[in-house]
Amino acid sequence: MTGTLLANDNKIIFLVFDGLGDIPNPDRASMTPLEAARKPNMDRLAVKRGSLGRTIPVGTGITPGSGPGHLSLFGYDPLQFEIGRGILEVLGLDMDIGPKDIAARGNFATVRDGIVVDRRAGRVETEVTKRLCEKMSKEIPEVDGVSVHIKPGVSHRFGIIFRGEGLSDEMEDADPHKEQMPFVWAAPSSPSAQATARVVNAFMKRAQEVLKTEGAANAVLLRGFSKRPDIPPFPERYRMAALAIATYPMYRGLAKVLGMSVEKVPRSYEEMVTVLKEHYGGYQFFFMHVKETDVAGEDGNFDEKTKAIEAFDRVLPDICALGPKVLVVTGDHSTPCPLKGHSWHPVPLLVASMTGETDGLPFYEKNCLKGSLGTIYAKELMTLALAYGSKLDKYGA
Repeated sequence: MTGTLLANDNKIIFLVFDGLGDIPNPDRASMTPLEAARKPNMDRLAVKRGSLGRTIPVGTGITPGSGPGHLSLFGYDPLQFEIGRGILEVLGLDMDIGPKDIAARGNFATVRDGIVVDRRAGRVETEVTKRLCEKMSKEIPEVDGVSVHIKPGVSHRFGIIFRGEGLSDEMEDADPHKEQMPFVWAAPSSPSAQATARVVNAFMKRAQEVLKTEGAANAVLLRGFSKRPDIPPFPERYRMAALAIATYPMYRGLAKVLGMSVEKVPRSYEEMVTVLKEHYGGYQFFFMHVKETDVAGEDGNFDEKTKAIEAFDRVLPDICALGPKVLVVTGDHSTPCPLKGHSWHPVPLLVASMTGETDGLPFYEKNCLKGSLGTIYAKELMTLALAYGSKLDKYGA
């Protein structure tokens, strides 16, 4: 970013549909969920005020996780700033973590004969996860002198902290990342983590014993081993007070790491908009996160991904009515339904501004390929939003 930052009260809203991007589905006339969705408000915004394009979250051909994908959107080069999934999860769950602690994100999973049959244990209900976390906390309070702290998240997810002396986060994920693969134990990626890996594996083995009568949720997978990172705060970096409105712990955790304010957990899209309205006067930047598109993409559920886009489209007029200087609609990465997972494909981008520019096109992948913004790296998007928001002075004399 070049040019002097200007402090003003112009509002910028980033509406991030997790895993928004998709690829043509041969069973749906080669359409994507974004193209098939009945979203009159989003398309009207795109046609009247929108410039379209695509973003590359990390690099050409690289499939990003949600952490790097979001860091890029906020202008942090994900190859320079690395934040582990674990720290995001535990901060999002409001867990206290010290400088020596190791955090990880956990999944309840189904393992049979050493094979991970279901990484999400059938997406067990959150209430089930709460009970299982209480059970593990009671039965496994510590391992080899290292205390264990567990808190349930949403559905099959939980956060875990290992607290003790000499712990290292330099470990590979204890998660095969795909189903029908052998169960994976934690492995050190440096000699300094060998003792920590033994502690983690002892916990996972004990967890299998505790969970062996729990049906589908008979094992745990751990990933994103990490400590609290040192990263420049967003409000100082961009001279804007920032508010995050998100349901899932990871994204609330990411916002906290970056120094954004995080309000109560919204229970619906309507409540997200209510939170936005209540705090609109106190901030200049707003990050609104929609998770359901990614969940549907990972399930390969074209209809559910389409419905999630349509459902949020119904509340979009209330956001537009606030009159933000810039409204960005995009995703952190693509999660194509045919692939049932994150992918390397560019992500659709819509920038609605007050400058009068427009491509005059509805918002979906094929039109984004034609859009005037072109295909840019996601880390460049924040500078573009600042420019549209009249927050960058000219560069040079």
